[in-house]
Amino acid sequence: MARDTQRPVVKLRSTAGTGYTYATRKNRRTSPDRLVLRKYDPRAGRHVDFREER
Repeated sequence: MARDTQRPVVKLRSTAGTGYTYATRKNRRTSPDRLVLRKYDPRAGRHVDFREER
């Protein structure tokens, strides 16, 4: 089975400065820009923006 090159695994790092990360997949064709999701950061104890890092 071929590896899916359109959906690479990306790391999302917290903008709160805690160093907490999430791992997710994204479609390069439909969203070529860096991904930003608002998720819960357990170290900060609140929801913050998580930005894709390369």
